[in-house]
Amino acid sequence: MQIVLLSGGSGKRLWPLSNEIRSKAFLRLLPTENGGMESMIERVCRGLDEAGLLDSSCIVTHRSQVEITRKSVGGQIDLLAEPQKRGTFTAVALAASYLHSVKKIDLEEIVVVIPVDSYVEASFFRQLQQFPSVLSESQADIALIGVTPEFPSTQFGYILPSEGSGGTSFLNVKQFAEKPDELTAAEFISSGGLWNCGVFSCSLGYLLSSMVERKLSVDYMELLERYDEFPERSFDYEVLERTRRAVVIPYRGIWADIGSWDALTPHLQEKVIGRGSISEDSKGTYLVNELSCPVHVIGAPGLIVAAGADGILVAGIEQAKRIKQKLEGHAAKPMVEEKRWGSSRILDFSRTAAGIEVTTSKITMLAGKHTSYHFHRHTKEIWSFLSGNGEYRMNGVLHGVAAGDTVTVPAGARHGLRAITALELIIIELVASPDVGDYVRVSADWEGEESVLDKL
Repeated sequence: MQIVLLSGGSGKRLWPLSNEIRSKAFLRLLPTENGGMESMIERVCRGLDEAGLLDSSCIVTHRSQVEITRKSVGGQIDLLAEPQKRGTFTAVALAASYLHSVKKIDLEEIVVVIPVDSYVEASFFRQLQQFPSVLSESQADIALIGVTPEFPSTQFGYILPSEGSGGTSFLNVKQFAEKPDELTAAEFISSGGLWNCGVFSCSLGYLLSSMVERKLSVDYMELLERYDEFPERSFDYEVLERTRRAVVIPYRGIWADIGSWDALTPHLQEKVIGRGSISEDSKGTYLVNELSCPVHVIGAPGLIVAAGADGILVAGIEQAKRIKQKLEGHAAKPMVEEKRWGSSRILDFSRTAAGIEVTTSKITMLAGKHTSYHFHRHTKEIWSFLSGNGEYRMNGVLHGVAAGDTVTVPAGARHGLRAITALELIIIELVASPDVGDYVRVSADWEGEESVLDKL
């Protein structure tokens, strides 16, 4: 059995902590048993690992999220980067072509697709292991997991099973409904309807045949080369709703979609995360602060106060989801980015009279980690090292660096940086042509050697 994790999201409903790069799946806000904090994607990968399924997993994500995904999950999982966001059908097709043409997986093998941001307990991952036997017994094209509804939500899709049909562990599917109104949702629930949690399975051959029907290549490299040509497609519309026979496995354990502040706050271990305080008469209020300055909330019940480098949100918990509409059409550059080697935070941005963009950022690199070997067509960089020791390679020549050193990287110079100990530095970027493609990666390896990642 192969697991395909779908990662995406615009990062708007949990703004300002989430953004286009660091979407909700990467926010380390969920408590762990040892008193630490983990993100949704880390929680899902831990659950898969405990169920013995992580080694047969891969993740599909947009290329802008490759760095933060790799930092979150490490190197154990294959990572497939979409050149453009083209919807869930195209993302699943990319994974299917990879399993087929790169990994040479048998056509009869079962593929399970699951979102990276599912909030579930251990029993959910054990239930995934029922898919092969359920598909074999039912002879269905697709099997899903449906969650027993707690209330008539208008935010979820519904799966309506057929009456009195199915096996001991599954039900035949009669109908799908995408986010109905509350009255219709209540009628679905009274008829045994289940929430669609976005988890499904089928054979690899079935996925490939669906691709061939839509004239998509089943070769991974060919599909990547044509990715920009594809329209945005939903797997539910393209495949699921047109499937001749589907079955659903009911799940009665914990499952939650925590994509908004009102859904997330019940899962937080503390009402105050970060620097600050909430007064005793501010009942039902939560504070999540990523800034270095404190935030104090006094006499303000029922709020979510979230502060980060991208902005500050103060809203009634039930109304906080309206921030998504406020952000529509505003494609601001993320002020904080998580990388596989550390993190980057923009401190200042300005433009000179001559049109040169000047960005000042603080960079934190983890010991032993490194950037790729790359160059910038139009950007000059000035590095000022604050702490730690490291080394950099520029145009093939290796140099050592330490706290107090300053390095100038001219536009066009090939370079990579490695942290021997934890490194902190300030980078000033001067971009002469900001509207022209600037970044060119030579190799994922900082020494400039081509790797498997570069070939894929």
